[in-house]
Amino acid sequence: MKASNALSGISRRDLFKLSGQYGLSSVVLGASALTGAVTLGDVARAAESTYEKRFAKEAKHTFKLGAAGFNARNLLIERAGVLEFARDLESRTDGEIRVEFIGDNQICGQTSCVEKTQSGIVDMYAASTQNSAGGAPYLNVLDYAYMFPGRASQYHFLYSPESVSVLRDPLEKRHGLKFLFSHAELRGMQMGSTFADKPTVTKLEELFGTKNRVTGTQLGRIAMELLNLNPVPVAWEETLDGLKQGLIDGAETWASAVAYANMSPVVSQSVDLRFFCGTEHTSMSASKFDALGGELQDAVLESSYLAQVHVQAANEAALVKTVGFSDPVLPGTIFAENDVRVAFLADDQIRMAEEMCSPEFNPEPWAQWRERLNGWAGGMDTYQTIYDVARQVPADMKPENVEPRRWWKS
Repeated sequence: MKASNALSGISRRDLFKLSGQYGLSSVVLGASALTGAVTLGDVARAAESTYEKRFAKEAKHTFKLGAAGFNARNLLIERAGVLEFARDLESRTDGEIRVEFIGDNQICGQTSCVEKTQSGIVDMYAASTQNSAGGAPYLNVLDYAYMFPGRASQYHFLYSPESVSVLRDPLEKRHGLKFLFSHAELRGMQMGSTFADKPTVTKLEELFGTKNRVTGTQLGRIAMELLNLNPVPVAWEETLDGLKQGLIDGAETWASAVAYANMSPVVSQSVDLRFFCGTEHTSMSASKFDALGGELQDAVLESSYLAQVHVQAANEAALVKTVGFSDPVLPGTIFAENDVRVAFLADDQIRMAEEMCSPEFNPEPWAQWRERLNGWAGGMDTYQTIYDVARQVPADMKPENVEPRRWWKS
């Protein structure tokens, strides 16, 4: 995997040895600022310089950030903004807040980071909202089918002050989590070996009856059932093998997740179904945030805003230039190197899917969850509220053109 992999020539053993000397966070933060081909000496110098800067004074608050399977390498593929956030927060607070980044599933994974934050084992975490919905069911509110027409509408919602009342506040009150920022993609079907010799998917019906892995989202499961996609819960670590051996036909996730998680070698087609959110978010323990003084709370919010702006620009570029999520797929990208074909469905096929499974056209299967989420949000219609905000920008707007806003300021 050559694309954007500046650390590919350095062994894990050498990185762990440096981590023992300077701490994992100093190595990761230092390495993440390097570009191009780098040597072990480059990383060591960057780690030493970062360490000296970070430990020039004693921190008043040290927060552990459990970053699921992320590291300096794969955060150059899926630009989730976690390292930019940590680096900026330390700099912005002049070292009063120190963030210990713990990735590579060393302290928590995609489904467990949320619970470990709620129980105080870590203070912040980065994972998908869909995988985190098991421990924080209110996160299902993002997963109504076809609520977001495109990535621009997702970013617009994340920046919108209306996201506070319908997403951030209920999550904080119900689950003790402060939603900081998120990457934004929409989920499609990532088809494995059983689709390798089939023509590139052009019609929705070509997916009907296939057997597909589903994440922790309850609402995503409803959408898949309505689209005849036979959702089966499969552990993430078994998904790659399942796709390779044809035990499952596909998995619902988004394009850059395929690339960063090294799924590309077993994915033959990435079908852009766009049927619900793929949001790799970062949240913080609300009680840890509340314990900070006003100035430091402001710093956390401003660093979250900076990370959100960074993600919006960087992930849009990486999707095309690093992942290869385009037609044609650009040479040198991860998809090109692994012969992953991208299937962008025509508007009439997306419309057919929308009419089959969205709450707008098929409300009954969603009614129970919608009522539950509405109750948790204090009685508002969660689906309609987010649906309306998502349509405040044109459906065909380029995601990089969405105007950033500080969502906590109306």
